[in-house]
Amino acid sequence: MSPAPEPTPARLRAIPSRLLAGAAVAADRLVGERLAAEGARKWHFAVLAALAEAGAASQAELSRRTGIYRSDMVAVLNELADTEYIRRDPDPGDRRRNVITLTPGGHRRLERLDALVTDAQRELLAPLTPGQRDELTRLLTVLTEYHRPSHPRPHDAK
Repeated sequence: MSPAPEPTPARLRAIPSRLLAGAAVAADRLVGERLAAEGARKWHFAVLAALAEAGAASQAELSRRTGIYRSDMVAVLNELADTEYIRRDPDPGDRRRNVITLTPGGHRRLERLDALVTDAQRELLAPLTPGQRDELTRLLTVLTEYHRPSHPRPHDAK
């Protein structure tokens, strides 16, 4: 039998960035496990969701929409194309680029992955009431939007 874990010092439990990091690790693990059980990764879900929401896009556009590095995007798109969840077609306006489109199989795949991600969210947020879940989402959205690279920081304004 292993010994009980040492309690985390109160000072550390009061640091929001530390708490966010811990919650992010738990969230990433839960989502990653669910998706891996289906042979998928979080970047697959992100690309499929971006295409479903905003329509066909170039690789560069998908990179910007999802936050996936351009150098990693090619591998993600190759995996999705190999399973016929997306289609690559030459851009009629610029034959050097491809336009990425979600296929009917990709729509079905996204529905399945969406259910898995939703299930992971339920598990992650289980100790919270519905109102607390909504408030947490609202607050995290405020933080995320504020810290986007395009947002001017108070020390940048002169």
